[in-house]
Order: sequence, then C-alpha cells, then structure tokens
Amino acid sequence: MAEKTSQAKTLAENRRARFDYFLEDFTEAGIQLLGTEIKSLREGRANIAESYVAPEGRELVLINADIPPYKQASRFNHEPRRHRKLLLHRKQIDRMIGAVQRDGQTIIPVRLYLNDAGKAKIEIALAKGKKLHDKREAQADRDWARDKARLLRDRG
Repeated sequence: MAEKTSQAKTLAENRRARFDYFLEDFTEAGIQLLGTEIKSLREGRANIAESYVAPEGRELVLINADIPPYKQASRFNHEPRRHRKLLLHRKQIDRMIGAVQRDGQTIIPVRLYLNDAGKAKIEIALAKGKKLHDKREAQADRDWARDKARLLRDRG
C-alpha cells in the first residue's frame, strides 16, 4: 500500500479526521464525477475537511466535499458541493452500511488523490468518534513521544 500512495498525487487530505475519530477500516473508492469536476481536481483544488459519507438507498454518497468550479467551463459548470456517488463493490457497500446502522459508526473521507492511471480515488474509513478525554490522552501521548525523542537525541 505504501508504494501505491507514494506514486499517487494527493489532492486533498482530511487531517482533522485523525484527531476527531478512531479510524479503523480503510477502503479505496472511486468517485462518480462530471468532466468539469475532474478538470478542477487536476488543477489541485479540492476540500474534503468538512465532508462525510452517508448511505442513500443501497449506495454510498460523498456529501459536502467542495470541488470549486472549473474556470474555463462556460455555463455547463458543476455545483461545488453536490452529492457524489462512490463506486465500490456491493459487498463493501453492504458491510459499510451495516456498520453505520448497526454499530453507529461514521464513514469519513481521509484522502482524495489521483492514482497512476489519472483516475480520482478517495480513501474512506469507518470511524468511531473520540470523546474529549480520548483527545486529551492522544495529545499527552504525542507530547511524551516528542519529549522522549528530544531526550534520546540530546543524550545519545
């Protein structure tokens, strides 16, 4: 997986997701886009920080992802925050919808990127929300790791 991601061009990343959620099951999904949307993405302009994935019927839909209008498009431009269908296998969709309905988990987009073939892909993860004490504990762990690295670097 690390080799694949190093060759892929990351367009947008949801950095806040790792702070607010326990991310568990990562999956790569395709996105159903319009022509002006992919052109806008190839310019490197997108924002998935406030977006989420929700089931609509028997499909998964990316909601609130911002892909700005393509400047060179005429009146046939796309709506920036429209709902976009995610392209997954039926088993993957059913598993994710089951986790949302049964376990109360959330599906969070983590990273939007172009793969080697130039296709837009999105990495999504099943997530459980962190409570305030979980966030404090994660912050304390990060601080300790930083201090420990500093101590080891200074002494050795």
